[in-house]
Amino acid sequence: MNTGRQAPMPTRRLLLGSIATLCAGIAAGADAGSASLTVSGDVRRSMTVDADALRAFPPEAQASFRVSREVDGQAQPGSTLKGVRLLALLEQAGLAERDRYDWRKSVVVAIARDGYRAAFSWPELANTPGGAQVMVAYERDGAPLSEQEGPLALHAPGDTRTGPRHVKWLQRIEVRVLRD
Repeated sequence: MNTGRQAPMPTRRLLLGSIATLCAGIAAGADAGSASLTVSGDVRRSMTVDADALRAFPPEAQASFRVSREVDGQAQPGSTLKGVRLLALLEQAGLAERDRYDWRKSVVVAIARDGYRAAFSWPELANTPGGAQVMVAYERDGAPLSEQEGPLALHAPGDTRTGPRHVKWLQRIEVRVLRD
């Protein structure tokens, strides 16, 4: 029943405080749960993709690999990662070349939400078996990636030591042509 009176001051303050806390929580949650990846820098078309857009890439752009590991000499159950080859994503964005040799002096930097970075050269991605395996993962064992890994992650399974260039919570890919 509306009597036309305002709520007592402490109740109104509590209500306004609760609304402010809820709004801050939604904003923080939206940022933390952001599942998009931006490709920018020296590209013809900057683009932003999410897991659904990556799933829509053609089959030849898709990649998967089996991850297994040992802990204290004991084999652990493996898992299968699925994603899109990084080079396929970069080819869709296109390199903004000034001359035909710019691809030879281009670097690709994968950046996580927390600022962690891993670098690749464009020739490495385009001309080596290990580079061809680098992928933006969106799924593990048929389910979205876990909270610990983020909605999207970058994996370089061809690396001898895969940890240094494993980028959890992948947020951005920046392409730079190293010019004089």
